[in-house]
Amino acid sequence: MANARKLCRGHKQLLPLVEFALREGWEICRTPRGHLTFIKPGLPPIYTRSTTSDHRADLNARAQLRRTLQQPESTGNRDG
Repeated sequence: MANARKLCRGHKQLLPLVEFALREGWEICRTPRGHLTFIKPGLPPIYTRSTTSDHRADLNARAQLRRTLQQPESTGNRDG
C-alpha cells in the first residue's frame, strides 16, 4: 500500500483526503497525468485532481467517496 505522504507529492491539502480514503479501505493510485484514482472492489472508480483551485475540493471528494459507499450494488441480479 502506498504511503499517504507519497501520494500527496507535497500537496499538503490532499493529506486529510488521502488518509480518510485509506481508512475507509480505498486503494489510491495516480494516473499518468498525476490525478488521483480511488478504487474499491465492486464500486466505480473515483477520480480527482492532485491540485485544487477550490477550497471545498477536499470536502467534495470526501462526500463523493461516502456517497459511493452508500449506494446499493447495481449488479442487475436481484434475489427476489
